[in-house]
Amino acid sequence: MAGSSVKPLDLAPIRARLAETEGRSFWKSLEELAGSEEFERFLYQEFPFFRELSQASLSRRDFLRLMGASLALAGLSACSVPPPEEILPYVRTPEGLVPGQSLFFATAMPLDGFATGVLVESRMGRPTKVEGNPQHPASLGGIDIFAQASVLQLWDPDRAQVINYQGEISTWQAFVAAMGDKMSTFEGKQGKGLYILTPTVSSPTLISQLQTLGKQFPHAHWHQYQPINQDNSYEGTRLAFGEPLETRYHLERAEVVLSLDGDFLGFLPGHLRHAREFAKKRRVDSTQSTMNRLYVAESSPTITGAMADHRISLPASQIEALALQVARALGIEVPVIAGISPALSERWVRAVAEDLRQRRGTSLVIAGEKQPPFVHGLAHAMNQVLGNEGTTLTYTTPIAFNPRNQNESLRHLVAQMEAGEVDTLIMLGGNPAYSAPADLAFSKRLAKVKLSVYLGLYEDETAAHSHWHIPEAHYLERWGDARAYEGTVSLLQPLIAPLYQGKSAQELLAVLLGQTDQSDYDLVRGYWRQQWPKSEFENTWNKALQAGFIEGTALTSKAVKLRGDLVAHLSKTQSKAQATSGMEIIFMPDPTVWDGQFTNNGWLQELPKPITKLTWDNAALISPRTAEKLELANEEVVVLRYQGRQVQAPIWIVPGHSDEAITVTLGYGRDKTGQVGTGTGFNAYALRSSKTPWFGRGLELVKTGKRHPLATTQHHHRLEGRDIVRTATLSEFQENPHFAQQESPSESLYPQFDYPGYAWGMTINQSACIGCSACVVACQAENNIPVVGKEQVSLGREMHWLRIDRYYSGGLDDPRTYFQPVPCMHCEKAPCELVCPTAATVHDSEGLNLQVYNRCIGTRFCSNNCPYKVRRFNFLEYAKDMPALVAQKNPEVTVRMRGVMEKCSYCIQRISNAKIQAEIEDRRIRDGEVLTACQAACPTEAIVFGDLNDPKSRVGQVKASPLNYALLGELNTHPRTTYLAKLTNPNPKLKEE
Repeated sequence: MAGSSVKPLDLAPIRARLAETEGRSFWKSLEELAGSEEFERFLYQEFPFFRELSQASLSRRDFLRLMGASLALAGLSACSVPPPEEILPYVRTPEGLVPGQSLFFATAMPLDGFATGVLVESRMGRPTKVEGNPQHPASLGGIDIFAQASVLQLWDPDRAQVINYQGEISTWQAFVAAMGDKMSTFEGKQGKGLYILTPTVSSPTLISQLQTLGKQFPHAHWHQYQPINQDNSYEGTRLAFGEPLETRYHLERAEVVLSLDGDFLGFLPGHLRHAREFAKKRRVDSTQSTMNRLYVAESSPTITGAMADHRISLPASQIEALALQVARALGIEVPVIAGISPALSERWVRAVAEDLRQRRGTSLVIAGEKQPPFVHGLAHAMNQVLGNEGTTLTYTTPIAFNPRNQNESLRHLVAQMEAGEVDTLIMLGGNPAYSAPADLAFSKRLAKVKLSVYLGLYEDETAAHSHWHIPEAHYLERWGDARAYEGTVSLLQPLIAPLYQGKSAQELLAVLLGQTDQSDYDLVRGYWRQQWPKSEFENTWNKALQAGFIEGTALTSKAVKLRGDLVAHLSKTQSKAQATSGMEIIFMPDPTVWDGQFTNNGWLQELPKPITKLTWDNAALISPRTAEKLELANEEVVVLRYQGRQVQAPIWIVPGHSDEAITVTLGYGRDKTGQVGTGTGFNAYALRSSKTPWFGRGLELVKTGKRHPLATTQHHHRLEGRDIVRTATLSEFQENPHFAQQESPSESLYPQFDYPGYAWGMTINQSACIGCSACVVACQAENNIPVVGKEQVSLGREMHWLRIDRYYSGGLDDPRTYFQPVPCMHCEKAPCELVCPTAATVHDSEGLNLQVYNRCIGTRFCSNNCPYKVRRFNFLEYAKDMPALVAQKNPEVTVRMRGVMEKCSYCIQRISNAKIQAEIEDRRIRDGEVLTACQAACPTEAIVFGDLNDPKSRVGQVKASPLNYALLGELNTHPRTTYLAKLTNPNPKLKEE
C-alpha cells in the first residue's frame, strides 16, 4: 500500500450533468463522467508506457503468478527426451485413445454439495477443457466460470503433493496403520470422542458410508459446514411448512418474478438452468411477442439486478420490511413494522403486488440466501397465496442429507473442541480454519484436538493446523457421485489417475470403517450394485457413465401446506432491533473466486468481476451517496471495524449500491493458497460472525490516509459518446420494430468480394446476455490465452480475446446496467488489414479475419486502426521457457510468443475439424455442427454462430430480426458479428420520470 493521500471525486457536478442529459445516455465509470486528468491520460495513451519486464527481473513468485498453471506438471505430463526404456509405436491403438483427436467424457463437478453435469475434453489422456453437458438437467449444456476453470486447478503445481504428518512427509500406508490403531480405541467407547466435519454432502455413496460409520460408532458425531450454505432456505421452509424442503424454481413458466435479494442467475443452486429458462422468456421473435418481467430488490448490485426491469436498492436488513409490505399488499395478515420510507417504496410495492396478483399461477417470489428465514417464510407464503405452487415452483425433500443449520452445527463442534470432548476430528474437504466465522476461532480450538486429520486439495490454512494432511483427489481424478440441484444423481468418473496420489473422501472413510482394500471405484460401484437389479447393473452403470447422470433419480415433487400458525411463527422469527449506530456490513461470495476455493486460479483472478470489473483483488463496495457523505474515493484504504474485529480494505464506489452499507466479498486475504493467490485482497472472513453470517449493523469505518491501487478494466475502451448500446422497451419496439437499425454508407474504397462457399457470422442477443463471463473463460481455455498479472492489467494489457463491457444509464445512485460482449467483429472491410506492412492480418475466402503470427513484427498499426479495440498484443514473453508439451494447453492452437498481435479467430480450429469431417462424408457442414467456445459455454444461448450462406441456418434467421444491428455500422466496416438490441419490459405504472 502506498502512503499517499487520496482526493475524493466531486460527485455534485456529475449528478448535475446526468440530470441535464436528455434521452438515454450511457457511461462506464465515475472517472469517465468526471473527466479527470489521470483518466484522460490513461485513456488516450493507447499503448501505455512500456516497462521492460525481463525474465531475469521476475521473482519466482511473480513468474508463477503470471504463468498460473502454464508450467504445470512439466515432469508429469511431458518429457524433453524419450524414456530410457524401450518403447514401441502403436500397432493397434488402445480402445478409447485416438491420436490427434479429442474425446469427451461425461462427469460432474460438485460445488457446495450440488453437482453440475459437464463434458470434459481429453487429448491423449490429458483433460484440457470442460464444457456443459446438454443432456444434464442442471446445466442443459451451459457452464459457469468455476467449472471451466476447474481444469486449470487440476494441473495447478501448488496442489498438495505429499501426505504430511506433523510437518514431515509420510505415506498412505503409515496413515492407514495409524488410523487402524486409533479406531480400535473407539470400539469400547462406541465412537465417543470421534467427530467428522464435512461440507454439504449430497453423495449417496458418501452418505451411506457415514450412516454405516454412525451405526458402528453410535456416539460419533457428524457435522456439516461450508461458508456458502442453504441454512436460510431450509429454515424458511421449516418456518412455512414445518419441515426443511428444497425449493425448485421453474422460470420458464414465470411471467412476473419478484426477487428479494436473490441472485438466482449467478448465486443460487441451479443458476445455470435458471439463466437458460429466464433468458428464453426474454426473447422476442417471430414465435414469441411477449416478455417476462423482473422486479429486483437488492442490497449490492448483481447480474440478476442488472437484468431487472425494475430494481430498488436497499440495505440487506431492510429487505425484510419490503417483503412485509408486499405480503400485506397481497392480503397476507402479517405484523406491521417500520423499516423503509413509504415515499421510497409505496408506489413500487403497490405496482409489484398488483402485477403479481394479475399473473396468479404464473408469478414467482424468490428470496435470496443472504436473507433470514423470516423473509424466506414470507416468500413461500406469498407464492402459496398467488397459487404458484406446482407451476412456477415445486418442493422436494432436501438434497443435502440431515439439513440442520450448519452455523449452529459448527458452533456446537467448536464448543466441544473447547471443552476437550473431541479426541479425533476428521475433516473431509473444505477449509474451516480459513472460512469459519471469526467469532468461533476455529484454528485456536483445533489446537486442543488430540488428533486432527484433514483431506484437502492444497496445503492451506487448515492443513497447517492439522496433524495429518492427506492430499485430496481432484474431481477429475476420482470416482464418486453427487446430486444436482433438483436431485438427479450424477456419476463422477476420472479422466486421469491422481497426479499426486490424492485420495477421495470415500477412500478415507473406508479406512475408518476398516475397508482399507477398497478404492473409490469399488466403493461407488458397490453402493450402486445394491440399488439396481444384478442382471441390469452393468448395462445401467455404463449407460449412466455415458450420459453423465442416472436417469429417473430426480426427486419427486412434494405437496405442501402452510402452517396454520404461520403468522405467530413469523412474529417470533422477525428480526429484532439491531445496533442502530454505525453502518451495515454485507457479506457476499466473490463473483470470481467464490468462497476462496479458487483463489489460486489465475484465470479467475484475472477475470473482471461482472459489475465492478476489478481483477486480482476484492474491495469494500460502497454507494456514491455514502462515499460522498464520508468523503471517500476509489482505492482509499480504510479500517473496517465490526464486533471487535478489524481489517483494512480499499474502497470502490459502485453505482446502484445501497446507501449506509458496505459490501465485502469472501475468498481473498489468503496466506496459504499457492503462488498465484497468496497475498491478494483482504480477508473478509476475519469480520464474519456465526450469528450474523450475511449482514449486520454496527460497522465502523476509519480512514488511514493510504491508497491501495486496484486493477480494473472498466476504464478501458471508452464509449466516446458513440451509439454502441441500443435498447428500447417492449412497447417502444412494438411501435417501431426497426429502431435499432440505421443506414450504413453505400460507397466504400474497399473492393466488394463474394463468398460462394461458407460465410461465417455471429450474433449476440443483448436481451439474453447476463454478463456472467462464462464466454470469456471458455475463450481463454480454448485458445491458450495467457494470464498477465495485476500490473499488466493496470497498464491496459489484459489478453482476453473477448471482453464484456459494462455500461450504465441514468443517475449515479440507481442506474440501469447493460452488458455487451465484444469479440473481434471479423469485418468484411477490415480497417486493420490495410495498415499491416507484412500482411499478417488478412481475410480468407469465408469472411474470417485471420492473424498470421509468424508474419507479425509487432508494429501494432492494426490495433491502432481497429475501432472496436479487440486486438491484443503480447508485450511480454508469457510463453518463454514453456515445456514443449504443456498439460492443459489446446494443441490445436498456437501458443503465441512475445511481439505478436492476437485476437478472436471464431475458433477456426473448430471450423477446420468440422470441414475435415464433412469432406470425409462428402457433404457441407451442417448448421449447429460448429460451436465456438463462447457459444458452447453460454448458459443463456445468447451467442449464435453459423454459415450465412445456409438459408436455413439459425444465425441467418436471427440476423433477419429487426433488432439486428452492427456495432459502429456507420463506419462501413461490414462486421460479421452483429447484435440484437436489448429489450426491457417495464411496468407502465412505474414509468421512469
